[in-house]
Amino acid sequence: IMRVDIGPLKGKILEVSGVINNSVILVTPRLASYCGFSMKIDPLGDAIVYASLQNCFALNVEDKVFKTVLNLRLYGNQMVEDELYQVAETCYYTDWAAREIICDRNYMEASERTSRLVHLMSLQKREGKMDQLLQNKGFKITKVVFFTPEERIMEVTEAQRAGYEIANTPTRLTLRSSKTAPETYIQQVKGVNMIVLKTSTVFEKKWQMTQIDAAAACPIQQGSISFTPYTIIWFLPKFIEPLISTNQPRLLEVFVGIDGHRLSPAEIAARGYAITVTDLHIIVHIPVGAVGGYFKDDQPFKTYTIEPMLELLWTEGTTLENTRYKVLFPITIPVPQIVDNTVAKERIFKVLLGPFGDDVALINITFPSGVLSAADCNVRGFNVQEHRSHNGSLKFLTLQVPFTDRLVLGNGYTVYSLHMTFGLMAALAGPFSFTARLEAQLLDISCDHANFYVLVKYGTHGAQFQTLLGKRTLSPDLAQQYNARENGTHFSVTVPFSAPDVVFEVRGSSIRSRLDVTLRNPQTGRHVKDFALTCQFYSTLTECFPNGTITTVAVKVESVPSLNPGQLTLRDPNCGPRFSDDRFAYFVFTANSCGTKRKVLLNTLLLRHILKVRVICYYVVNTTYALTFHTRARRSQPYAEAAKGKLQIAMRLALDDTYSAFHQDEDYPLTKFLQEPLYFEVELMTLTNPHVSLELENCWATVDKDGTSQPRWNLIINGCVNPVDPHQVVFHSVWVDARVKYPSHHKRFEVRTFSFMKDQDTMSPQVLSTNVRAQVSNMRLAKKKSINKKIRKNIKKNRNHK
Repeated sequence: IMRVDIGPLKGKILEVSGVINNSVILVTPRLASYCGFSMKIDPLGDAIVYASLQNCFALNVEDKVFKTVLNLRLYGNQMVEDELYQVAETCYYTDWAAREIICDRNYMEASERTSRLVHLMSLQKREGKMDQLLQNKGFKITKVVFFTPEERIMEVTEAQRAGYEIANTPTRLTLRSSKTAPETYIQQVKGVNMIVLKTSTVFEKKWQMTQIDAAAACPIQQGSISFTPYTIIWFLPKFIEPLISTNQPRLLEVFVGIDGHRLSPAEIAARGYAITVTDLHIIVHIPVGAVGGYFKDDQPFKTYTIEPMLELLWTEGTTLENTRYKVLFPITIPVPQIVDNTVAKERIFKVLLGPFGDDVALINITFPSGVLSAADCNVRGFNVQEHRSHNGSLKFLTLQVPFTDRLVLGNGYTVYSLHMTFGLMAALAGPFSFTARLEAQLLDISCDHANFYVLVKYGTHGAQFQTLLGKRTLSPDLAQQYNARENGTHFSVTVPFSAPDVVFEVRGSSIRSRLDVTLRNPQTGRHVKDFALTCQFYSTLTECFPNGTITTVAVKVESVPSLNPGQLTLRDPNCGPRFSDDRFAYFVFTANSCGTKRKVLLNTLLLRHILKVRVICYYVVNTTYALTFHTRARRSQPYAEAAKGKLQIAMRLALDDTYSAFHQDEDYPLTKFLQEPLYFEVELMTLTNPHVSLELENCWATVDKDGTSQPRWNLIINGCVNPVDPHQVVFHSVWVDARVKYPSHHKRFEVRTFSFMKDQDTMSPQVLSTNVRAQVSNMRLAKKKSINKKIRKNIKKNRNHK
């Protein structure tokens, strides 16, 4: 192959013409594939013209010297004169193999040695004209047989009119075809799709006939390329079956190049390329962004293009006739990226990841607190979906994570962030990962996962108005309950979703919370302003536990004011609510009780219960959960720092798992039902050192207020859950928010309410009404690379449960 470098074009259009016998012939796209020309132009405006040594315009001297003359015309707008250059290139090539095969961008070429014939006739076509040079004892080409793979016979003129170049010299026969010619076909070779052209050219003279077989096979990108965001992997069959005639091929040489230029081993190493030869394939690894390629901001995504070359030399059997195979293989891949489609007011992180090759699959996603499989993410409601491009060659992934999920970091009010690493697997390239860091900021807040936030700006009336929340006037006591604040220009209140002033309504298939706010003139009673805030009801209505326990909450909505939640039952009329009030009914039942139905869908067990609305739980059968961890060797042995001082530690009971509000002293004793969750928080008070960490060593529950009394049930042992506890403690993460400045000073855990048995020996089912007090002791303060002395502390506040 001859290469001509041209540039920069400076925005002008390049036109290439061939010069032969004082005639100038424009190289059109059709003529380029017929005559053996191709061209590449990069984003910088540099062009490379490739031409086969045996192109239509080459002056061939004894198959050793090849001279080609080209006219290059650069033209732009009519105001600037065209630029015209003539380039003459002479190439010397004597190291011919018995068979030479070229795969270029737009054509494929096979050149066969004709030593089996004494003499041949030379046939050449020049832009529709046939020059027949009868010589050397009268042999001439009469027909060409194409195998598609069925036989199809064409006369020579017919084949040339169809776009096939058929030419011969005294020593070689050359056959050239467009890659899109009708007589080509696709064949999969060792898993790689290849365009194949197989022919037999017939030579005749009086009473004599002979033929020469010629074949070419060129790879296409789909099926031979695998890529990740970091690496391109190109697979080429080690032995290309359509070109092999014996069962004893032997590979002699392998060369790698870029843009038609061979690279030395030192250049390959310097560019970070790698080549591997296996029993089946020759595999080339190219880093994305490596020297020799370029990025381009195409729509709808960024691409990376590079044109590697492979040159092989093999021999077959004992014939000692070699085959040289050269393929120039332009590769363009989309660069995978993360697109953040989050709309903050929707309170959902929306992520698009891709594009990837069609052999890529999502394995798992790693979050700061653990690893979830793709199936786990969907069970959790993350809506992981796979999408394909219109031709099916590219794949995209989408993910949606609600701001309310515990994996989302934030202050619970305005700023939310999500960190995750996608673990993916390419069938050819192997595993790789992709990391995303997303952040969303809410500027106009109306509600989050737990509260309504009402912010009122004073207008011309100043603060001379009454505020009604729902149907109640905002009295001083109610203002204190709702954390009212005022600064002279604004006032604000925070109203929990569970507050009695909030009503619930059905919108489509979802339940939403609504808070009506009215500003009223106290003298006239006229409404100055009224509005309503409506937000998604974020509380979990149904929970499905691994042991088969199911809990569900029935909510009284505004449209049925006469409903008494305490009179609701499950399918079995004997299964009433475990707890109810005038707004909620809380049910606890098991998968085999209260008329629950079961159904197996593939590897998923479906449990369904009808309570005028359906309660559905899905359990994955025979699933495997992945767990990752990292270890790091100690740099030094831990040491203790002795010190004296007073520390203040407090334990509180939160209203729910948001830990945004806590029970006050006057709330005790509390009435709780069995298995109802209790949310504890232990805090190291007053200390401002962020490097100090509060650790819980032992926590237990007793019947009496005396923490040393018996019976006693251990909840936390040496910092870990009690392994024999049927309802083990659940630890909750602590993040920075408006209240928590140092997360390491806080520990949070969840305990399911339980009772001690009245008769431990007989395990009588009778349950005692007890005062259960949670004790926390042996709290440890840990400093980086050190552990302070252990401090015992009894929490003096009673926690009464039923």
